[in-house]
Amino acid sequence: MKVCIILPTYNEKENISNLLENLLVVFEKNNDYDMNILVVDDNSPDGTQDVVKKFLEDKRVNMITGEKQGLGAAYIRGFRYAINNLKADVVFEMDADFSHKPNDIPRFLNEINNDYDFIIGSRYIPGGDTPDWGIIRKTISSSGNFFARSIAGLKKVHDCTSGYRAIRTDLIKKMDLNKIDAQGYSFQMNLLWFALKNNAKVKEIPIIFNDRNLGNSKMRLKDLMEFFMNSFKLRWGE
Repeated sequence: MKVCIILPTYNEKENISNLLENLLVVFEKNNDYDMNILVVDDNSPDGTQDVVKKFLEDKRVNMITGEKQGLGAAYIRGFRYAINNLKADVVFEMDADFSHKPNDIPRFLNEINNDYDFIIGSRYIPGGDTPDWGIIRKTISSSGNFFARSIAGLKKVHDCTSGYRAIRTDLIKKMDLNKIDAQGYSFQMNLLWFALKNNAKVKEIPIIFNDRNLGNSKMRLKDLMEFFMNSFKLRWGE
């Protein structure tokens, strides 16, 4: 099974080197899989690409670049490259700031081997947690999940906005990615909606989500507005 970890980056110079090193250690411990990394960098001005280039001698590390168009656009570029160029059977969505633990990767793959199509690292099932969050951050996230579950109709999923996922590429090939109208973090909800419409077998596993220690959050007010508007659009589309 060929696995590709997709890492969208924008100004992640402070994190990307350590993350790539950690991922390669995880790969060595799980050599039953053909595991690769794809960095999708939105032309970071901080030198993120220069750091990644030092790893490109390792054939397991790949990078593509492009203009900054949002998280959704970066993931769609990554999906297409992973499927068409790297021939991946499974792709991971994963943040590049260490909020998602590389050591959790084998747990996702265990569920892929149990014939699930779409594995979500969930903060909102028993065993999941967000220990670094204050009341405001928890309220924003809870509100987002309420909209996704109640308005967009994703009632069977507890964590509709998680960015840590493993997805079979056979499922992605069934989707028209051009129809996923989401540039920012709403992409996670929209992608899940399309997956369920294609009868995906979805499984949630608990994760501990920690805030980044280095760099700055990319969340913007524009992203929140897009998320709430897309919740209604998906409902109308349904």
